[in-house]
Formats: sequence, structure tokens, C-alpha cells
Amino acid sequence: MKHNKVGSVMTTQVVRAGYGTPFKEVARLLGAHRISGLPVVDEDDKVIGVISETDLLVRQAETPDPYEPKKRFRLATLTRAGRRRIAKAAARTAGQLMSRPPVTVHADDTIVEAARTMAQHHIERLPVLDEEQRLVGIVTRRDLLQVFLRPDGEIRAEIIDEVLVRALWLPPRGIDITVVEGVVTLAGHMERKSETEIAVSMTRQIDGVVAVVDKLTYRLDDSHLKPDEQALHGVADDWLRRI
Repeated sequence: MKHNKVGSVMTTQVVRAGYGTPFKEVARLLGAHRISGLPVVDEDDKVIGVISETDLLVRQAETPDPYEPKKRFRLATLTRAGRRRIAKAAARTAGQLMSRPPVTVHADDTIVEAARTMAQHHIERLPVLDEEQRLVGIVTRRDLLQVFLRPDGEIRAEIIDEVLVRALWLPPRGIDITVVEGVVTLAGHMERKSETEIAVSMTRQIDGVVAVVDKLTYRLDDSHLKPDEQALHGVADDWLRRI
């Protein structure tokens, strides 16, 4: 079963900066293109860091006000985060301002993998790399949400083909499948309990599925059988007994 790949939803026209791009040019790029961040690349188009609006705000926030009294020494400046803020406050180029190492994904990664990476790192966009680790696109949370815009009919057709026919070797009409607003209902009678669990689990992994309502029943509860005993009650064996 194939999930939609990041390459199918990414933006290929990527706004980027080089290591030596001036601070003001970075700010201009973000403003002109109405984006919240951009990747920083080297001469070989490999991503070496990323810059977000937050990085620019840190630069401004940490810049001392000439009219304020000089601040006393702060213990926070001894921490890694404190030293990083001080460095960004003095940054004049993209290379000095960027955060690294960059969090990236590959064009062949699934949308699910990209979404997990975004959630884990609490970020809104990811540079997309090719097989040679070069920048080929950018993917945002909005891009990933496109998967939930799939028509119900398209989702149903994929469940029939990938789950019923290819995985479980069942006829296309072997199970009653309805899809409404991304919510899938599976109903019908199957040979084994394990097959119903496979059907539900695989259906949940189909791109665009919001939830699965399980109304499947089964003839044999094989959850406590040994592997060799399970083989005696497979779908193929049941099919052979009927011919």
C-alpha cells in the first residue's frame, strides 16, 4: 500500500538564502513572499540551516536599546540557549542567524512521515531533499492537509483495491464499504478475526481517512491459535474448499 509522497504536494519554487545573505535581505524575502521561514543552502544547494520569523525576532529583541541602562551580567547567558540568543543578536548574515542542524524530509517520504516530523519538532515547514540531499522543494502544514481533501469515492476505490483485493484476496464486493466525509464504515462477514483487524488497520492508513467504523463480523476467532493452526484456516484454504 502506497501513501501519497511528499513530492506530490511540495512547492518546487523555493525561496532560499545563502550563508552570506545579509540580514535585511532575509527579512525582505520573508516579507515579499509572505512566508514564515526559508532554508539556507550552500554552493551545492544542500541545506545547512533554516531561518524562521522567530529567529529574526530574537535578533531584534536581544539588540540592546541605547537609551536603557546597561544590564548586569545574567547567568542565563552561560547556557547554550543564552549563548545562541546572543549570537543571533549580533547576526548580520543568514549563516549567523540560521538554526541548525536543519530538520528536513525527502521527496519520497510519505505525507504521514512528514506530518509526524512537523509535530515532533513543532515546526510549520520542511525543506524537501532529493536522493543526493539537494534542495528540491518545501512542504508546509497546509500542503499536508491537502490529503484530507480527497474525494470519498477515490478513498473507497483505494480501499477496495489495496485492502480487499491486494492484501486480503477478497472480491471487490466482498465487504460493504461506505465513505462519508472521510469516515469509512466497513460492514460484512469475514472468515477470521485477524482478517477483520487487518482490514481495519490498513484502512486507517489510507490517505484521507478521518476515522474507521468497524462493523465487521467473523466466523473464526483465531486470536489464540498457533501460527501453524492459523494457516489451516486462511482465506485461500476457504476459497479452495468452495470450488
